[in-house]
Amino acid sequence: MNNRSETYMEMALLEAQNAFERGEVPVGCVIVDPETETVLAREGNRTEELSDPTAHAELLAIRAAASKIGSARLNGMDLYVTLEPCAMCATAISFARIRRVYFGAYDAKMGGVEHGPAMFQQPTCHHAPEVYGGLNEAAAAELLKTFFREKR
Repeated sequence: MNNRSETYMEMALLEAQNAFERGEVPVGCVIVDPETETVLAREGNRTEELSDPTAHAELLAIRAAASKIGSARLNGMDLYVTLEPCAMCATAISFARIRRVYFGAYDAKMGGVEHGPAMFQQPTCHHAPEVYGGLNEAAAAELLKTFFREKR
Protein backbone atom coordinates (compact mmCIF):
# COMPACT_ATOMS: atom_id res chain seq x y z
CA MET A 1 0.00 0.00 0.00
CA ASN A 2 1.42 3.39 -0.96
CA ASN A 3 1.29 6.53 1.17
CA ARG A 4 -1.75 7.91 -0.65
CA SER A 5 -3.68 4.69 -0.10
CA GLU A 6 -2.76 4.80 3.58
CA THR A 7 -3.96 8.40 3.81
CA TYR A 8 -7.30 7.62 2.16
CA MET A 9 -7.84 4.53 4.31
CA GLU A 10 -7.09 6.64 7.40
CA MET A 11 -9.80 9.05 6.23
CA ALA A 12 -12.21 6.12 5.87
CA LEU A 13 -11.29 4.94 9.37
CA LEU A 14 -12.04 8.43 10.71
CA GLU A 15 -15.49 8.28 9.07
CA ALA A 16 -15.98 4.84 10.65
CA GLN A 17 -15.04 6.27 14.05
CA ASN A 18 -17.53 9.10 13.53
CA ALA A 19 -20.22 6.52 12.69
CA PHE A 20 -19.30 4.61 15.86
CA GLU A 21 -19.77 7.77 17.92
CA ARG A 22 -23.23 8.25 16.36
CA GLY A 23 -24.19 4.70 17.37
CA GLU A 24 -23.90 3.36 13.84
CA VAL A 25 -22.05 0.24 12.74
CA PRO A 26 -18.58 1.75 12.25
CA VAL A 27 -17.98 1.63 8.52
CA GLY A 28 -16.43 4.54 6.67
CA CYS A 29 -15.91 5.20 2.97
CA VAL A 30 -13.93 7.68 0.88
CA ILE A 31 -14.10 8.13 -2.90
CA VAL A 32 -11.09 9.68 -4.60
CA ASP A 33 -10.15 10.86 -8.07
CA PRO A 34 -6.63 9.38 -8.16
CA GLU A 35 -5.49 11.55 -11.06
CA THR A 36 -6.13 14.83 -9.24
CA GLU A 37 -5.94 13.37 -5.71
CA THR A 38 -9.29 15.02 -5.02
CA VAL A 39 -11.49 13.50 -2.33
CA LEU A 40 -14.98 13.54 -3.83
CA ALA A 41 -16.87 12.09 -0.86
CA ARG A 42 -16.35 10.96 2.74
CA GLU A 43 -19.18 9.14 4.49
CA GLY A 44 -19.95 6.80 7.35
CA ASN A 45 -22.91 4.51 7.91
CA ARG A 46 -26.16 6.36 8.72
CA THR A 47 -28.75 3.57 8.71
CA GLU A 48 -30.02 4.32 12.23
CA GLU A 49 -29.87 8.10 11.91
CA LEU A 50 -31.79 8.11 8.62
CA SER A 51 -34.00 5.08 9.39
CA ASP A 52 -32.79 3.75 6.06
CA PRO A 53 -31.39 0.24 5.72
CA THR A 54 -29.62 1.27 2.50
CA ALA A 55 -27.71 4.16 4.11
CA HIS A 56 -24.41 2.27 4.03
CA ALA A 57 -21.24 4.33 3.84
CA GLU A 58 -20.49 3.16 0.30
CA LEU A 59 -23.92 4.09 -1.07
CA LEU A 60 -23.88 7.48 0.63
CA ALA A 61 -20.39 8.17 -0.75
CA ILE A 62 -21.34 7.04 -4.27
CA ARG A 63 -24.39 9.33 -4.21
CA ALA A 64 -22.34 12.29 -2.94
CA ALA A 65 -19.51 11.76 -5.44
CA ALA A 66 -21.91 11.32 -8.37
CA SER A 67 -23.74 14.49 -7.36
CA LYS A 68 -20.46 16.38 -7.04
CA ILE A 69 -19.25 15.48 -10.54
CA GLY A 70 -22.73 15.53 -12.12
CA SER A 71 -22.60 11.98 -13.41
CA ALA A 72 -23.86 8.58 -12.29
CA ARG A 73 -20.65 7.09 -13.67
CA LEU A 74 -17.59 7.35 -11.46
CA ASN A 75 -15.19 6.06 -14.11
CA GLY A 76 -11.58 6.11 -12.97
CA MET A 77 -12.43 6.76 -9.32
CA ASP A 78 -11.15 4.75 -6.36
CA LEU A 79 -13.23 3.75 -3.34
CA TYR A 80 -11.74 3.10 0.10
CA VAL A 81 -13.96 1.42 2.70
CA THR A 82 -13.18 -0.03 6.10
CA LEU A 83 -15.21 -3.24 5.62
CA GLU A 84 -15.66 -5.58 2.69
CA PRO A 85 -18.72 -4.26 0.82
CA CYS A 86 -21.97 -6.21 1.09
CA ALA A 87 -23.74 -7.48 -2.04
CA MET A 88 -25.91 -4.34 -2.27
CA CYS A 89 -22.91 -2.02 -2.10
CA ALA A 90 -20.85 -4.18 -4.45
CA THR A 91 -23.63 -3.97 -7.03
CA ALA A 92 -23.78 -0.18 -6.68
CA ILE A 93 -19.98 -0.03 -7.04
CA SER A 94 -20.29 -2.01 -10.27
CA PHE A 95 -23.09 0.20 -11.61
CA ALA A 96 -21.07 3.33 -10.76
CA ARG A 97 -18.07 1.93 -12.66
CA ILE A 98 -15.64 2.53 -9.78
CA ARG A 99 -12.11 1.69 -10.98
CA ARG A 100 -10.60 0.23 -7.80
CA VAL A 101 -11.95 -0.85 -4.42
CA TYR A 102 -9.70 -0.92 -1.36
CA PHE A 103 -11.20 -2.38 1.80
CA GLY A 104 -10.02 -3.00 5.34
CA ALA A 105 -11.62 -5.87 7.23
CA TYR A 106 -12.93 -8.97 5.48
CA ASP A 107 -16.57 -9.85 6.22
CA ALA A 108 -17.14 -13.60 6.08
CA LYS A 109 -20.77 -13.21 7.17
CA MET A 110 -22.14 -10.39 5.00
CA GLY A 111 -19.36 -9.57 2.54
CA GLY A 112 -20.28 -9.56 -1.11
CA VAL A 113 -16.87 -9.20 -2.76
CA GLU A 114 -14.58 -11.95 -1.48
CA HIS A 115 -17.32 -13.79 0.42
CA GLY A 116 -20.97 -14.69 -0.12
CA PRO A 117 -22.09 -13.92 -3.66
CA ALA A 118 -18.67 -12.57 -4.75
CA MET A 119 -20.49 -10.08 -6.95
CA PHE A 120 -17.57 -9.00 -9.12
CA GLN A 121 -16.88 -12.60 -10.13
CA GLN A 122 -20.40 -13.23 -11.46
CA PRO A 123 -20.94 -13.44 -15.23
CA THR A 124 -23.84 -10.99 -14.86
CA CYS A 125 -21.61 -8.32 -13.29
CA HIS A 126 -21.69 -5.18 -15.47
CA HIS A 127 -18.28 -3.92 -14.36
CA ALA A 128 -15.70 -5.53 -12.11
CA PRO A 129 -13.27 -3.13 -10.42
CA GLU A 130 -9.82 -4.08 -9.23
CA VAL A 131 -10.13 -5.14 -5.58
CA TYR A 132 -7.55 -4.93 -2.81
CA GLY A 133 -8.54 -6.26 0.61
CA GLY A 134 -6.93 -6.18 4.02
CA LEU A 135 -5.74 -2.54 4.05
CA ASN A 136 -5.49 -1.43 7.68
CA GLU A 137 -7.43 -4.59 8.43
CA ALA A 138 -6.47 -4.75 12.11
CA ALA A 139 -7.66 -1.20 12.87
CA ALA A 140 -10.91 -1.65 10.95
CA ALA A 141 -11.63 -5.02 12.56
CA GLU A 142 -10.86 -3.73 16.06
CA LEU A 143 -13.28 -0.84 15.68
CA LEU A 144 -16.03 -3.27 14.63
CA LYS A 145 -15.24 -5.68 17.47
CA THR A 146 -15.34 -2.85 20.01
CA PHE A 147 -18.67 -1.62 18.67
CA PHE A 148 -20.36 -5.02 18.84
CA ARG A 149 -18.80 -5.85 22.21
CA GLU A 150 -20.31 -2.65 23.62
CA LYS A 151 -23.69 -3.40 22.00
CA ARG A 152 -23.91 -6.75 23.78
